[in-house]
Amino acid sequence: MNKQARIMFGIALMMMVMASTLLKSLKGHQKLGAPGLITSVIPDSKRLKVFLPEKVLDYDSIMVPTDTNVLEGLPHDTSFAQRRFLSPDKNSMMLLNVVLMGADRTSIHKPQFCLAGSGWDIDASESHSDTVRVESPHPYDLPVMRLLSTRLTKGTGEDSKRIRGIYVYWFVADHDLTSSHVSRMWKTTTHLLRTGELERWAYVSCFSVCWPGEEEATYARMKKFIADAVPKFQLSAGPQVAAREPEQTASR
Repeated sequence: MNKQARIMFGIALMMMVMASTLLKSLKGHQKLGAPGLITSVIPDSKRLKVFLPEKVLDYDSIMVPTDTNVLEGLPHDTSFAQRRFLSPDKNSMMLLNVVLMGADRTSIHKPQFCLAGSGWDIDASESHSDTVRVESPHPYDLPVMRLLSTRLTKGTGEDSKRIRGIYVYWFVADHDLTSSHVSRMWKTTTHLLRTGELERWAYVSCFSVCWPGEEEATYARMKKFIADAVPKFQLSAGPQVAAREPEQTASR
């Protein structure tokens, strides 16, 4: 890590410590903001039902139950939703996942921990921020983070095969979006200081796997999937941008 990277890391760490200290001191006086996703009340529960669409593009889906260890390991007002989507030819799978915080902000942690804890090695040199153009309710660029990772399939020797995982995530609150964990923490703190309201952030992710060499084609499919899925379950949108020019057909 070079000197500039160490300085930036130190600043980010200091910002997170400051945010954590301020949030703890204000916890007793805060109100909880509205989620930036479509939700409904679950009777006699602190959790909310988070809506995810059953169909995206031509992908059908099944609901994936939340693991008991996750339910017990996170604050009991944390809400979850997960669906596994499969293309008609069964050659493409997308896992769409949501973790929605409650009054306890520790519901959401750095997304990199999820991948590392599942045995994936993140390739930092090929991981970067990006945007996905979403057309509804108006054209805007959704900020996302793309993580590229690698793991070996189960087996020994030549039976083990290298596969690639593409993990795309972002954070959404009421009228707020970011792809940065540090930015989310800073936004949370400044919003709380300004309004007395704790933003209710959700961590949304989309995951797919592929063979080496298929990463860019898989990521292109994921961006189309996300662009179609987001307006169906997400309430918050970014600033409107100019609509894209229609592709011109070359004259014959």
